[in-house]
Amino acid sequence: MQPAPFSIQRIDHVVLRISNLEASLHFYRDILGCALEKEQTDIGLFQLRAGDCLIDLVPLSGKLGAMGGKGPGAEGRNVDHICLRIDPFDPKALCAHLRAAGIAAEEDDIVSRYGAEGDGPSLYITDPDGNVVELKGPPGPVA
Repeated sequence: MQPAPFSIQRIDHVVLRISNLEASLHFYRDILGCALEKEQTDIGLFQLRAGDCLIDLVPLSGKLGAMGGKGPGAEGRNVDHICLRIDPFDPKALCAHLRAAGIAAEEDDIVSRYGAEGDGPSLYITDPDGNVVELKGPPGPVA
């Protein structure tokens, strides 16, 4: 197998499914010192700045939270996905590499999403255990 046509730079953000928004905001914002950077109340997403990265809080009662099924426990997951910032983000090379490894990936699946550096190209894939991994490029338009 050929080496990947990119290198992982860092984790961009972590998305946590939560049962109590106020308690979670208190913990991450007031206790740990994260700043609430962006609120998308229509979908139930609250993004906090954690250094160079983001911690996203997704209440179970919101649109995104409900999509993950039951809350954390034996039958529900707590972490929605992890996001890895990659460089370069070459859609053609990235998708070809993933397909060669047996992972479904099409350039049409790449969309702009907000992350720690702002809006930029993003592709969701799934690991062998069903965990969702987002591969995120630098800020800018989707090529």
